[in-house]
Amino acid sequence: MRNAPPPPLTALRAFEAAARHLSFRNAADELGITHSAVSHRIAALEKFLKTRLFRRLARRVELTEAGVLYYPYLRDAFERIALGTALVSRATVSGELTVQVYVTVAVRWLIPRLHDFQTRHPDIAVRLNASQLDWEFDAEAGDIGMICTQSVNRPGLHCSHLFDAKLSPVCRPDIARNLKRPSDLANQALLQLYTASEDWQAWLTAAGVAGLHGRAAPKFDSYLLALEAANDGQGVAIAPHFLVAADLKSGRLIKPFTLAVQQPRRWCLVCRKERRNEPRIQRFRDWLTEQIAADPNI
Repeated sequence: MRNAPPPPLTALRAFEAAARHLSFRNAADELGITHSAVSHRIAALEKFLKTRLFRRLARRVELTEAGVLYYPYLRDAFERIALGTALVSRATVSGELTVQVYVTVAVRWLIPRLHDFQTRHPDIAVRLNASQLDWEFDAEAGDIGMICTQSVNRPGLHCSHLFDAKLSPVCRPDIARNLKRPSDLANQALLQLYTASEDWQAWLTAAGVAGLHGRAAPKFDSYLLALEAANDGQGVAIAPHFLVAADLKSGRLIKPFTLAVQQPRRWCLVCRKERRNEPRIQRFRDWLTEQIAADPNI
């Protein structure tokens, strides 16, 4: 099979576009050639394959059984070519690196340190993407992602474990005065993320009050909002230590209990498997690992 000469690439491209649009005219517009050229290229491909790929009807075309069978292979092949081309064009030492990161991590941890990376690597322009709607990595929106996940084995992704965070409840000092024991949380609003409800569950179980729910409270999509609500006196939040360190140091928030538990999710750096050895990604990974090792709150 591999020794057989392949069909002309221009003919394959014309067929793939025409099959996707089910229109020779739309395929011609996409490829920047004439309708007649598309028709001739597909006819040449049919001659090469010794089978018809389209039925030419009065005002439209439709795929034959052979065309229906052939199209998915060419669609996938051209998609892989496009992906490979994009990867090779990005796989340089310098250029832009898009990092997917949660808004709280960006504001409270990464941005204050980012100037150090830019000083060391002025040829790499870091672009932060904090717009994701959930906690998963979107390989289409970022080159690399710093995420918190319960599943480190993802099809097609390379995942490097960064650290395991510790969780503690935090609140304003005036609220902490009413918290003598974990069961007193029943009288407080427990501020939490609707994407990470297991944080409070893990801590309450370790504290021996697993069935406690607290008063009705709003739920948030980021630790940043939950901590702002805690700073406003709206209740007791729970957060990883490294994200609340500045509030604790300033005294705006305090930990009413000494108990800390490991966050159920793990913090990882992820990228597509085929991109894990790109120079820019390696540089950022090495720098991030160094920053984590130097942070006493992690």
